Amino acid sequence: MRQILLALLATVALYSAATTSPPPGTPDFKLVQLGEGVWAAIGSDAGKAGANAGFVVGENGVAVIDTFEDPGAAKELLAEIRKLTPLPIRFVINTHYHLDHVNGNDVFAAAGATLLAQRNVRDWMRSENLKWWGDKIKPEMKARVESLKLPDLVYDQGVDLYLGSRKLEVHSYPGHTGGDSIVYVHDAGVVFCGDLFWNRNIPNLTDATTDAWLKTLDTLVGYGAGKFVPGHGEPGTALDVKGFRRYLIDLRAAVGKAQAAGNNGDALVQAVLPELQAKYGGWELFQEFGKSNIQQTSEELAGTKRVPKPAASTASSEPQVPYLPLRVKIGEKAPDFSLPGADGKIVRLSSLAGRKVLLDFYEGFW
Repeated sequence: MRQILLALLATVALYSAATTSPPPGTPDFKLVQLGEGVWAAIGSDAGKAGANAGFVVGENGVAVIDTFEDPGAAKELLAEIRKLTPLPIRFVINTHYHLDHVNGNDVFAAAGATLLAQRNVRDWMRSENLKWWGDKIKPEMKARVESLKLPDLVYDQGVDLYLGSRKLEVHSYPGHTGGDSIVYVHDAGVVFCGDLFWNRNIPNLTDATTDAWLKTLDTLVGYGAGKFVPGHGEPGTALDVKGFRRYLIDLRAAVGKAQAAGNNGDALVQAVLPELQAKYGGWELFQEFGKSNIQQTSEELAGTKRVPKPAASTASSEPQVPYLPLRVKIGEKAPDFSLPGADGKIVRLSSLAGRKVLLDFYEGFW
């Protein structure tokens, strides 16, 4: 977040260690144990981590959730894991595409991990992350973003991962970016939320759709977990998730009221800011993101906000393969006949000559 935040505020490239290195001795993160083999890595404000991460140790390996903003911090996290277990790093889950959560991917890929994320993360990681600097981006930062290690495996709604008998449920929900995921460690009662939850931190709403986000937060509370790890801030409880939800509700209500009164632009920001500051001025990042939250929510409510769009699926250009529930027996030769396809239409077998078809053999298989 440090790099993204400063880029948003100053529109300058920040990857050079000469200009962005924290004071010597500043810890990049702290480890917090949340359960048996479940650890959160909470990024420090002045360190290189830039955000929170975490990891889960199972019977036959380790799963890491997010990889920080700086490869150096990612290497430190890997070293800390190695102090706790010699088991292999099997998986890395990127909760979304933002740089402060993925810039250490190559560190864990080199350690043998398979990287996973929601499908849009792979599409956006090397393109959308360039926007933080605009035309002020330096060549070395542009090269770094365009060479970020992409996920090896993608999913749409989610996937279950197993570390031996330990199950991790990965689910994708809308809200922060359009490609967000959470990791639910059921046996420990812990949910790693990525940036779908900011604990007493004002969020980055650059890519957000707050109406969908509110529904997602209701879903997260419904998990009944005891601990929720945010993308920024300390681990919290369901009450903290509800508190963050209340912020989004108050923000939308205040902006909507100001719009109804005819305010827009700077006048709208100045009309809303005092009310928000009275309630949330003590939260981290209020000075940095308070005004932009108002502006971006105004654009969202007006229907003019630009958010990333999913890339067109390469599979969409291929002819759809018919699905045919054909009942045959082993050794039986089927004559040409008509049968129902998956779309309900009647298809003659002879009309499919030379085409690929997917047959479902209920009574036999060869």
